[in-house]
Amino acid sequence: MFEKITLEQIKEAAAEVRSRLAIAPRVGLILGSGLNTLADSVENAQIIPFRELPHWPLSTVMGHSGQLVVGNLEGQPVFVMQGRVHYYEGYSMAQVTLPVRVMQMLKIEILVVTNAAGGINPNFVPGDMMLITDHLNLAGMAGLNPLIGPNLDEIGPRFPDMSQAYDRLLLDLARGAAKKAGISLQEGVYAGLSGPSFETPADLRFLRVAGADAVGMSTVPEVTVARHGGMRVLGFSGISNKANLDGSTITTHEEVMEAGRVITPKMEKVIRGVLRSL
Repeated sequence: MFEKITLEQIKEAAAEVRSRLAIAPRVGLILGSGLNTLADSVENAQIIPFRELPHWPLSTVMGHSGQLVVGNLEGQPVFVMQGRVHYYEGYSMAQVTLPVRVMQMLKIEILVVTNAAGGINPNFVPGDMMLITDHLNLAGMAGLNPLIGPNLDEIGPRFPDMSQAYDRLLLDLARGAAKKAGISLQEGVYAGLSGPSFETPADLRFLRVAGADAVGMSTVPEVTVARHGGMRVLGFSGISNKANLDGSTITTHEEVMEAGRVITPKMEKVIRGVLRSL
């Protein structure tokens, strides 16, 4: 699907959000499957349901609350997406990434993305937290890049560099925050697929050979658009299940949700530590 979102539509959505806010957020957070409770820690929170915003895509997946939570966390003004939308829900890549475009219109500097992911690296176990150091944009390689179509010159260049998709200073802050909190932090490459079917054992073996450590159905389009607009990005995967490389087990969304309840407290501590360090 190549349905585009125009600059005017982005500005309309941003204007509606801006009209409701009492603060100017500096950091945007996108919370993945089972990780929504992190938003409960936001102080002086203003809540805006997605359905009240023009052109904003609505979440249809269990575990994605579908609202903005704006307030303060560790002294930083934050803009939290409690749930996201995915390409597999029937939206275009431009619609999926509209929230990031709105963040750019609001002058948000930093994007923190989180997701639940399958652990491909044999050393990963469910409940682990992985710092994303790079990603494989497999959906984009197949033609589903959110930047396809007329370039939004007002926001970013036609050919954005992706050699440092994940900000190196933010990566170091995350490592320091995890160490201070006594949390074991894995690191690796996230492979972004379109979904919604979970991967076959052959898919997973291919991804492992290609250098992926974890796999999921989100994040990469958001990061691509964030970097196009000059935002600094930090990403985390919560390892929700061990990849089924031999076909001996079955993966379910309920399993992913349950793992999120274990991972969220760790992720909150590390993200809070990063915010304190900014």
